[in-house]
Amino acid sequence: MHVSLSGLRIDRGGRRILDIATLDFPPGTVTAVFGPNGSGKTTLLRALAGLERSDGAVTIGGRPVSRGDRRVAIAFQEPVFVRGTVRANLALGLELRGVPARESDTRLASVAAACGIAGLLERSPRELSTGEAQRVNLARALALAAPVTLLDEPLSGFDRIGRSRMLEEVPALLAAHAATAVVVTHDREEAFRLARRLVLLIDGRVAAAGDAAVIYRAPPDAESARLLGYTVVPAAGRLVGFPPGALRHGQGPAQFELTVTREVDMGNHRHLVGVTDAEAGAIVAEIRLAEGEPAAAPGTRITVHPSRWVDFPVPGSRS
Repeated sequence: MHVSLSGLRIDRGGRRILDIATLDFPPGTVTAVFGPNGSGKTTLLRALAGLERSDGAVTIGGRPVSRGDRRVAIAFQEPVFVRGTVRANLALGLELRGVPARESDTRLASVAAACGIAGLLERSPRELSTGEAQRVNLARALALAAPVTLLDEPLSGFDRIGRSRMLEEVPALLAAHAATAVVVTHDREEAFRLARRLVLLIDGRVAAAGDAAVIYRAPPDAESARLLGYTVVPAAGRLVGFPPGALRHGQGPAQFELTVTREVDMGNHRHLVGVTDAEAGAIVAEIRLAEGEPAAAPGTRITVHPSRWVDFPVPGSRS
């Protein structure tokens, strides 16, 4: 179902948490809401679930969302379980939605197998590891087969290996068990690995929304670029942002000076780390060395330029 927001404003403690004029989540899509801590991501998710009082409107399929709306399934960042087994916790949500027992058993078995928790169904949630609890939390939301599925930081609590697995598993799970899905994350890699659509949320406002790859290639402003992993520096009389791996030795259209601070050996390649001059704000930048390329000693001043960059207005200019 199509999810739409208009004129959404939420204030808390005298501070505006969200201020969104319009925002749409097309039916059948997975969208990552990506932003730093405190940007209003979880509040936005709660508003989509009808759990926040706000000005403006949130609609699903053209009808206003309401608290406890059965068209929405949500997995909160911190799993909350009632007494009983994992199976009982999964079945409870289906029972509250009025799903017949036989269909409930079928859904539960299917989702438990898909989420890798079939062997945990008779255990108490209190016996689960953090990663296992998050898998159960995800399965509980997916089992509802709601038109709209909301996931708040679904990979929090996983160790490195578990997170890598879930980065591969979650997109397939959403494709098989969710219709329209919205995933909140503060991690750039997760945003791009879990969804093709992206909403950049900064200070409660939507900085960009649309195809994730398009936004990455052309961030709307310097702040968004930094959030997406770009380095933003003054160069050749303008402000340029360039993505990781784009910096090169030598002169170019957007060149600047870098003072080397150290070399970092990553095992399979080496980086030179340096800073721009103090006048430019001592911004840290890295250049990846080609195989066999000699490093520069700390304190050496080198000329570098990005092979790809985006221009941004210089603060205080009229451009």
